[in-house]
Amino acid sequence: MKTLVAYFSQTGNTKRVAEAIYGEIPGEKDIKALDELEDLEGYDLIFYGFPIQAGNPAKDAGEFLSGRCSGKKMALFTTHGAPEDAERVKPWLDNVRNLVAQEGAELLGVFDCQGEVAQAIVDFLLSSDDPERRRYGQETAEAKGLPDEARLERARSFAREIIA
Repeated sequence: MKTLVAYFSQTGNTKRVAEAIYGEIPGEKDIKALDELEDLEGYDLIFYGFPIQAGNPAKDAGEFLSGRCSGKKMALFTTHGAPEDAERVKPWLDNVRNLVAQEGAELLGVFDCQGEVAQAIVDFLLSSDDPERRRYGQETAEAKGLPDEARLERARSFAREIIA
């Protein structure tokens, strides 16, 4: 079985999760950033990771899948600025699931974890006139250094479950 771990990462969070997952996969495998990929052909299993931005998969990550994943076995992994147990994360994950369902892929699972948000975005949120944005800015500021080792271990466990 040939496995691909593909990811889109702007801050390095999703790349760290991708590397943790990749380390758990036995046999023939590749790890590639989205900008190194042309298609998904030749792989029996694909782990595909990206950040969630404004409640949806990052635009580049979503657009890449268009017309490329029909019939593929896929496991998705995402990073985002909110705590994993935040109520607003559930609809975000529904959007992630819908991304591959609409393309006809077989979704084997979804892993998500909180990751550090770029300081410019934190500053923007904290300086907003909108109290909800300021609250979110405070929440994301507390995510500094994430994903931590515990979250990376959860990603490793996710990978082992998918390939079992």
